Amino acid sequence: MRSGSADAKGKDKKSLSRLWLVIGFSIFFGIFIAKSTYFPFYQSQLIQLIGLVFLFLGVILRLIVINNLGKYFTVDVTIKKDHQLKTDGFYKYVRHPSYAFSLLTFLGLAIVLNNYISAVIVFVPVFLMFLYRIKIEEQVLTEQFGQDYSDYMKKTKRLIPFIY
Repeated sequence: MRSGSADAKGKDKKSLSRLWLVIGFSIFFGIFIAKSTYFPFYQSQLIQLIGLVFLFLGVILRLIVINNLGKYFTVDVTIKKDHQLKTDGFYKYVRHPSYAFSLLTFLGLAIVLNNYISAVIVFVPVFLMFLYRIKIEEQVLTEQFGQDYSDYMKKTKRLIPFIY
């Protein structure tokens, strides 16, 4: 779901292509390391099941967020012609629920792989890339919505309700 021709473009700063590279390399090398080394951080199948629950819950909740955003969801950072600030639903608690649920998915994958090194490779680069992208998005949203977005930022956390 890319932006349309009438949308304000050029705000992305090439973060989308960087994000896809980081995600691809993190998943590939995380799985490769997990399969070729043995550095487990748990022995319980229950923990692996919890990882799977996180993974699938993250995917499902992210799809719900995307559906709730409807036409305002794009993979590139852009402002739609009639863009409106979303502050209800998951957005009542966090400013970036799509990233939050994506991170839950990557956390689930890190747990499922059950390898210290893989967990770092899968989670940390993606987390850092999301932080970079959030910074870009928040600059664009502040430019577009001004004081309304600044007020919204004061009432909500970035990724984790009530914490961060």
